[in-house]
Amino acid sequence: MTAPSGAEPAITEVVHVGGDHIPELLRDVERRLVALSADAGPELSPHASATIAAGGKRLRPLLVLLAAGVRPEDPAALVRAAAAVELVHSATLVHDDVLDDAPLRRGIPTVYASAGRAAAVGTGDLLFARAFSELTANGSGEQVRVLSRASSALAEGELLQRADAWNVATTLDRYLLRCALKTGRLFDAACRLGALASGDEDAPVDALGAFGEQIGVAFQLLDDVLDVSGPAERTGKHRGTDLLDGTVTLPFILARERDPGLGELDPRTIDTPAAAEAICDRIQASGALDEARSRALDVVAGAKNALPEGLPDQQHRALDLVADSVVARYT
Repeated sequence: MTAPSGAEPAITEVVHVGGDHIPELLRDVERRLVALSADAGPELSPHASATIAAGGKRLRPLLVLLAAGVRPEDPAALVRAAAAVELVHSATLVHDDVLDDAPLRRGIPTVYASAGRAAAVGTGDLLFARAFSELTANGSGEQVRVLSRASSALAEGELLQRADAWNVATTLDRYLLRCALKTGRLFDAACRLGALASGDEDAPVDALGAFGEQIGVAFQLLDDVLDVSGPAERTGKHRGTDLLDGTVTLPFILARERDPGLGELDPRTIDTPAAAEAICDRIQASGALDEARSRALDVVAGAKNALPEGLPDQQHRALDLVADSVVARYT
């Protein structure tokens, strides 16, 4: 497998540590994603295909494959599960861009910016529908329930984030709940689906799901740090994009304890990239970014310690490396 553009070396290492079958299955997942996004009619196919072609780390499909352990005799169900998880993730990105009025995603124009709201909503809906159609072919009600619960959690997390918009008094517990709902639960679902689609009736589904959720939360914590620290050429967006959207994240929550003036700020006054940069500088000067990174590292360490006993050494090492790769992106 060729690592996606911008992928960290640690992810490439995970792919090979996980076993010789992982690169092959990831290529199968990629082919399936291309096929599912291309066959949707002339109105939506170009946008769905562009969304999939934009790539990303494919971390969630990778977790599906690694959570399954050894290569099943017939890996088709595993490939479908991995594709379904990535389709849900891609759908949420397209819809998020509508809600955020976002012009760019990974440095390229969003569907919303290039084709308008209706096309973006339709594209996201299509990707959601294709995800469940694909997973249903596995014939497992439990797998569909796992992805459905994660999708519902994503929606709940988005509603919480909208309810918290512009609220500088957002609590740490409320923020962490949002992270679990919006990011952690899909990572949880990826690991659960891998275990369920592996064909191993004794697979530690719950333990692997708990590992995935913690990795997802750490991923979100560190992503929010990166939004403040930048630089734009690395993230593909201005520093402080969350602040411009009225989204209060961990760096701000920690910084307001160190810089009381931030807690008295009217966030609606942060209405230009320059104003957001200035607040990012204050957050950085407070030392809050170091504390936020430290908290994320603690979550990663907890996830690694919680990996179930009895996993094959190769699988355990690969999952350990996934956790390390989440950290590597931000260091």
